[in-house]
Amino acid sequence: MTFDEPHFATVDDVTTALESTGYIADKQLATTLFLLMRLSKPLLIEGPAGVGKTELAKSLAAITGRRLVRLQCYEGQDETKALYEWDYGKQLLYTQILRDKIGEIIADAEDIETAVDRISAQDSVFFSTRFLSSRPILEAVQSDEPVVLLIDEVDRADEALEAVLLEMLGEYQISIPELGTIRAQHPPMVILTSNNTRDLAEALKRRCLHLFADYPTAERELEIVRTKETGLDDALAESLVELVRGLRNLDLRKAPSISETVDWARTLAVLGATSLSEELLRETMSVVVKYEKDLKAAQAALPHLLNPEVHPVPSPAAPANGHLVDFDDGRTVRALKDQPGRFADGYYGTSSASRTSAPASVTSSQGSRSFASRRGAK
Repeated sequence: MTFDEPHFATVDDVTTALESTGYIADKQLATTLFLLMRLSKPLLIEGPAGVGKTELAKSLAAITGRRLVRLQCYEGQDETKALYEWDYGKQLLYTQILRDKIGEIIADAEDIETAVDRISAQDSVFFSTRFLSSRPILEAVQSDEPVVLLIDEVDRADEALEAVLLEMLGEYQISIPELGTIRAQHPPMVILTSNNTRDLAEALKRRCLHLFADYPTAERELEIVRTKETGLDDALAESLVELVRGLRNLDLRKAPSISETVDWARTLAVLGATSLSEELLRETMSVVVKYEKDLKAAQAALPHLLNPEVHPVPSPAAPANGHLVDFDDGRTVRALKDQPGRFADGYYGTSSASRTSAPASVTSSQGSRSFASRRGAK
């Protein structure tokens, strides 16, 4: 089949195309996306949750006319859920159905060894694409049409999955022991996202273009809110954006995302807000602040955020560095947390002890069992 993909001659063409989908991109982001398409390299986007990383992949699929294939990563995920899996139930069912046929194949066998050889010759029948269940990675590689592959929140998966992805990210192929190597007819456009909850392997980063996506400037976030047609007055929307940026400077467990800014604007519009009163903001703040401790800190800081010249920063609302940095979208707060060894207490069920402990020793008896067959074969 033929596929006519739109051609983007310049970075500005990419910016304009993204805007047509409602995605407002800055120059750096549009340039990186342009390079992704020209260099055919995967793109790793790291940054706080809610800055538009996943939406970028959706917009890329929209402007290129490609189908979006998504792998949502999670703790404990292995290659069978990401690449492929053998359908053992189907294999067993076919074995039962073909039992009589197998009997015919070995009916005139002179001995057991001959019968086993004849059955073994049929192994390829049961390890074929007929019994292979494709998962998102293999689906993207096997696709008859070009696709955009989104590997979302790769930092949530175990580190072992990163090693499984390296072959596909480097060569756009997957090696299946029973079948051989499957190469992509149409190399997918690959976007990996990470909320930076843990450090990713250097081998994975080396294979990708890299972009750190942070919260946008006030001007760009206001433009995003306007494009979503929230119904909120422009002046109120501008004040709301500044307020949300102030909330991000607090030492919150989860800072408000861009989509939550949009939700708050819609909420206020539905309530018919004509001003951003402290009472109304307190009543609706749970739209953007999702933890009780965060909510208390945000409400304590609200008078300061609305009128910083009159109200000092209350100590319960101050971030770890002891003060608020006016409207830098919490970059200072996040920089203080982004230090080597910040996962000392473990992440996703692992402990620092399990990662730093010495490798398990192998006893002599274990070694003897492992190599016994090899010694006997010599």
